[in-house]
Amino acid sequence: MALRPAHLNIKALDASAVGRFWAEALGWSAYSAGVSTYVGPAGGPVWPDPVVVGIDVVPVPGPKTATKNRVHLDLATTSAAHQAELIAHLKAGGARPVDVGQGADVPWTVLADPEGNEFCVLEPREIHRDTGPIAVMVVDCADPRAMARFWGEAMDWTLHEVTDEHALFRSPKGVGPYLEFLRTPGVKTVPDRIHLDLLPYPGDDKAAEVSRLRALGATDLDLGQGDVPWTCLTDPEGHEFCVLAPS
Repeated sequence: MALRPAHLNIKALDASAVGRFWAEALGWSAYSAGVSTYVGPAGGPVWPDPVVVGIDVVPVPGPKTATKNRVHLDLATTSAAHQAELIAHLKAGGARPVDVGQGADVPWTVLADPEGNEFCVLEPREIHRDTGPIAVMVVDCADPRAMARFWGEAMDWTLHEVTDEHALFRSPKGVGPYLEFLRTPGVKTVPDRIHLDLLPYPGDDKAAEVSRLRALGATDLDLGQGDVPWTCLTDPEGHEFCVLAPS
């Protein structure tokens, strides 16, 4: 038994506006899904998408309070010209440059979406040539090796590399974005504005999967969600994630 990342959950004051921003940023479409806005490839919503990890923008009453999110996206580019064009397009759509201590000499550009969620537009890298618009989903952490052990058991993605500095996963199909746990100074002090939602495979038992995650070191999380079909947990470093019910 193992889980698969279904989508990235982003909390927003204005889910529709943030959803539209990310749809424009990624060249995807925004779909109304009840109160939330789902962002995925054009052609109609397919969930879970067999290739990409979509984005589910969920409305919340409060704004971003963390100085810097502990989870962010890295966007892929195919050339220096594409990188410059994408940055200009994103700024025109409401993104703004932010300083997260990256310095002036890095080859990537750090921006924030209209509600302050940081993301990076990377320079062209061979490893990202076939990821699609999202190159990497990055999670700040203190111990990448410990995160590799937990998440390697929690989900079915393949561990490509693990060092003291980072752990890198990708779908076993070799498609879509990478998931990176990156050793980063600082500690988590407020709930994540962005988190992963995981999904069991058809025929697998969600309750059994949740029990398995608790045995691996996950902790139950009460966000006031009440009686909902998903289960909120945190990993051993306190990053929130949800286990969804198969639909």
